[in-house]
Parts: sequence; C-alpha cells; structure tokens
Amino acid sequence: MYYAEDGITDEDIHPLGTGVLWKTSESPVANEFSPKNGLRHRGSESQWGATDIQPMQQSRSFQPWSDTDLQDEDEDKPVKEFCFSMQRKREIRIKQEKQGAKKNTWETWSRDYKRSFRQFQSKASESLQFLVLWRRTINTIGGNFGTGIASYFTFLRFLILMNFVTFLLIGGFIVIPNIVVQELNVVQTSQSSNTTGLCLKYSPNPQGLERYYTFIMDILMGTGFMELTYMFYGFYKNTLVILAAFYYNLPLAYLTTTLFYFLLSLVWIVVRSVKGFKQSLLTENTELSNYTSKIFVGWDFCIKDPRIIKLKQKSIRYELQMDLEEENMRRKHAERTTSQLAAIYSLRVFLNLVVICLTGAAFYCIYLSTVNSQELLINSSVKGNFILELLVGYLPSITITAANFFLPIVFGIIILWEKYTLNWEIRLTLVRCVFLRLTSLGMLLYSLWDKITCSGKPHDAKCVTCGYNIDEYKCWETRVGQEMYKLLIFDFLTVLVVILLVDFPRKMMVDHCSCKPIQFWGQQEFLVPQNVLDIVYGQTVCWIGTFFCPLLPLLNTVKYFIIFYMKRLTLFTNCRPADRTFRASSANFFFMLVLLLGLAISWVPVLYSIFAMTPSRACGPFNGQTNIWDTIPITIQTLPKTAAEFFLFIGSQAFAVPLFFLCCILMFYLIALASSYGELVKTLKDQLQMERSRKMFLRQVTY
Repeated sequence: MYYAEDGITDEDIHPLGTGVLWKTSESPVANEFSPKNGLRHRGSESQWGATDIQPMQQSRSFQPWSDTDLQDEDEDKPVKEFCFSMQRKREIRIKQEKQGAKKNTWETWSRDYKRSFRQFQSKASESLQFLVLWRRTINTIGGNFGTGIASYFTFLRFLILMNFVTFLLIGGFIVIPNIVVQELNVVQTSQSSNTTGLCLKYSPNPQGLERYYTFIMDILMGTGFMELTYMFYGFYKNTLVILAAFYYNLPLAYLTTTLFYFLLSLVWIVVRSVKGFKQSLLTENTELSNYTSKIFVGWDFCIKDPRIIKLKQKSIRYELQMDLEEENMRRKHAERTTSQLAAIYSLRVFLNLVVICLTGAAFYCIYLSTVNSQELLINSSVKGNFILELLVGYLPSITITAANFFLPIVFGIIILWEKYTLNWEIRLTLVRCVFLRLTSLGMLLYSLWDKITCSGKPHDAKCVTCGYNIDEYKCWETRVGQEMYKLLIFDFLTVLVVILLVDFPRKMMVDHCSCKPIQFWGQQEFLVPQNVLDIVYGQTVCWIGTFFCPLLPLLNTVKYFIIFYMKRLTLFTNCRPADRTFRASSANFFFMLVLLLGLAISWVPVLYSIFAMTPSRACGPFNGQTNIWDTIPITIQTLPKTAAEFFLFIGSQAFAVPLFFLCCILMFYLIALASSYGELVKTLKDQLQMERSRKMFLRQVTY
C-alpha cells in the first residue's frame, strides 16, 4: 500500500530523494521477514531490519489535469505526439475538446486548418518517398549486406543527382544559348582583341587525308573534331548578343555559371554533412546508442511484407555485430600495457614513413609520365601509330590509375599492422587514399601548369609572345579539359574491366575449383572505403574539368548511372557479406567530409586559372582579356552609375574587411554556443546516469 504522510520532516526523507520517504511498517506480514530474506543474499547485512520504503502519494498517483497543465502551444498538438501514458493522453484529449468548445468560429477554423495541413504534409511526405530513386534497391542492399554498404549506394545516388543538376545549369545558361545564337544566326558583337600573328593560330582540324582510325582516336583522346564541339572550352565564342531589349553576355554567363555551381555544390554538401553529423553524434555515443535501444525500439512494427521483415532483421543484426566488434576492440585497447603501447607507436611511426615514401614515389612517376607524354605526342615516330599514340596520350591516366589501384592495397595491408579500431582503420585508410588520389591530380595539374607557363617564367622565349607556351598549347584550356576528359574515360573503363575480367572470373573460380589456394582466396568482399574513394576521385576530376569541358557533368552522370547498376550486379553476384561491417551514420558523414575536401581541392586550379593565368588568345569566351576575372569589372562598368558603384563597393576592401571580422565574431559566438551546449549535454548525461543508478538501487531495496 502506497500512501503519503503529513508533516514530513527532514529525517523522514530518503537520502536518494525522488519523493521516497522512510517509514517503519506496522504490518505483521512485513515484520515476519528475516534479514536473510532481505538484503543478506546480496552479500551484506540488513541495516534496516523491518524497515519498509513507501513512496509518497503525490509522486506515484496520477493527478488530474489542471487548467495550467496544457500550454497554449500544445492545445492543437496531436495527442499521439505527447510522451505520456494512455490514461493521461485521454485526459489531454478531453481537455483539448473542452478548450475547443470555448473557442469562437475563427479559432475553430484556424485549428482545423492547421490540423488538416499537418495531415496533408504527412501524407505528401509519405507519397514522395515512393519517388525517391532506387529506394527499394538500396533497402534490399541494406538488408542483405548492412547499412554501411547501402550508404555507398546512397552516396552514389546523391552524386548522380548533383551532377545532373550541374548539367542542367550549364546546359541552360551556357550550351543552349550558344546553340541558339549560332543556329538562328543572331547578330553578335565580338569582344575579341585585335591581336594578330602567332597567338591567333589555332586549327585543330587535321590537314590532308585522314586514317580510318582517326575518328575513334578523336573520341578517345578528345582531339580533332571533338575540339570543335560544345564539349570543350575552345569552341565557345567571346560574343555579346543584343537583340532589341534582349541582352546576353556569353562570357559573363560562362563565368558566373561556373562560380554558381561551385557554390551550389558547397551548400548542398554542407547541408547533407550536417544531417549526417547529427546522426553520427547520436549513434557514435554508446551512452545514447546502446544494444537495448536497437533491440527494443529499433523495430518498425508497420512492416508487414515477409521479405521486408527479413531484410530488417538482417539490418539490425549487422548493426549489433558492428557494436560488438567495436566494444571488443575498445576492451583490448584498454588492456594494453605501457610497453605494448610504446611498441605499437614505434611501429606506427615506421609504417607512416613507408607510406610517405611510397606516395612520394608515385608523385614522381606521375610528373615524369605527364612531361614525357606531352613531348612524345608531337614526336613524328609516335604520331600516326594508333596503339602507340593512344598509350602515350593516356600515359598520365594509366600512371595515376595504377598508383591509385596498387597503393591502396598496400595501405590496407599496412593498416592491419597498426592495430586501430575498425572505425579508425576505415578513416585512416580513407585519409591516406584520399591524399594519394587528390594530390595525384594536383601533381598532374602542376605538370601541365609547369609546361603551359614555362615554369612560371613569363619572360621565357616561349611565353613572352602570348603570355603562355604558344608552341605546345595553342588553346591551353582545351588541353586541360582533354586531360580531365581522358581521366574520366579511363576511370570508367577501369571499373568495367575490373568487374568483368576480375570479379566475375574470381567468383567462377571459387565456385567451380576446389583448390585450397583458391578457396582460401575466397569470394571477395565489397570494400566500401575503396569504392567510395573511386567515386570521390571521379567527382573531383569532374569538378576540375567542368570549367574546361562544360559537358563533363553529363558524362559523369551517365558514368555513375552505369556504375550503380554494375556495382549492384557484382555485389549480389560476386560478393559476400563483409566479415567486418561498419556503421552507416558515421560513414555518411565521413563520405561527405571527403567529398568536401575534393571540392576544396578542385577550387584551387579553377580559381587560379580565373584570377592569375592569361586566357588563350585564339579560342574560348575570354580570348583577348588579361585574365578571365576581367569579365566582371568590364560588365559592371556598363551598368548604371548607382548599380556600378554598389557592386564596386561590394568588391572593395571597405566591404570585405568588416565582413571578414563580422564572420569571425559570428564564428567565435557559435563556437562558444556549441561549447556551452556540449557542457549542458554532458550535465544531462550525468543526471541521467545518476537517475539510472537511483532506480537500480531502489529496485534492489524494494525487493
């Protein structure tokens, strides 16, 4: 029997609080209990004898709702959103009905409208779920192979959508206007300079008879007739269209569209990263994400399809497997002695030196291959030989792909000796491979820059005439676009060759050959870090090359679309579930972080080309200008005086410096706010832990 006492003193209050008081029971039944039936069986003497703990009435019994219990903002809140018992929810519903009867017609209509709008919004969001691309396929993958592998396909779907949106922007503001202007013979005003002579000589069309393989060579290399298509930078003209009240500046559209899709990609990735970071905070913390939460609240009771039920069971099983593996690794790390830690750290330092040496050797090979490829392509002994010319043209791409294929395998072997946890193994391997792949692109671009700018010496004999190496690079922007185009094509062909000539034969050998070495080799696993790095690398190539090859996002969209189905096929046909899975939430956030790094690296060559390098004088929409950015000031000068002064002020230091300081102040404020929130969260966690300990102690005392 639970009851409350009047006149409670401080001595009656239970030391643990929570509304529980001490009271000696007068019940004869309670006094019949001996100490050994109380707490003695838990290993300690009973200190209370026949003492009974009886909570106060007001802490246990249900109190009816008062007029002040239901807040104004909760009056129209659906009852199902309250975290209360069914009895209390009934009380809330009655209270809402009573308050609704007192409202006038306008308030009643407003309440019904809000309720109807919420229902419509909920149904609309449920309906839109069926329009999500590959939703069922990704759910099937998650059920069979875990949410970690499903996160790879979700990531690939995101890149397909982003590339397609980028293509729509470029097609709508650059490609289609140029097609319309040329096909309709609209009057154009050329803005090219009067430069004559060697700087204006640019004729990619071959002279004389063409060999039978020239067409195939042009498609694979991006040369010949491909240079005179909308695929490459050199085909676009520096023209201004003025037709009655219609005004369209093609160079300005080219530049602003480039900057806008970079900004759009940044915002899109950051927004998606923030969502992944929130999920990572909840799932990575063992205090918030434990086994009981997955077992008791991880099931979706709306599932009725037996096939979906099995997939959900497999998905939860993989999540639990991941948690158990991480907990086991943490336990092993905690048990290490000082000598073991010293040995491990020494080994890690040595292995990191090995990784640095291997990466440096790969960079040197990329530099040599790029320089030699540019020199051999103009050699008469190479030109005209289809196979040799193709190999020489793709020599940088082959070198980069070989380094990106073999070195990650070596990194994967090295990381096993460093004894990290599974999540740290994945992250460190990704960091090393990202550094290798992205900096290999940087080395390729540096090699091209070294040749184009005469090693940064504008007074060199080759560069003094036009501001760049006109002898080897008549239209250097198109040449850079061709290198990115070849990298994208070769990367796609490499993926297809590996799937068709490596993955499928391996599966057949394992299934039909009983040799012990082959059986020990076994079916392959779907390595998520490696596959994620492949598509991040491809996306970085696309970002770099889009300015020089505007239709590259379209090719990348088609490429990733085909890769999605090829990877899905090889996953279900050739791969087995991974022996070591990893959590999808942290993977999603880290994938976005790596992609953000690739975007930042892609900005460097593009922005350097816009602000610092002299554009080609014989081709492109910016020929005749000192640099590409001059298009913006020239356009601003044509605006009305007030608008021109406004834009010039925005671009001046008088606006940029205060804006920078304001952003710094805002950043420090947000950092301080995040720190305070972190302390608050830590305090709440401690309180939850203390409340849990109290409940466990009270349960022991009661029984």
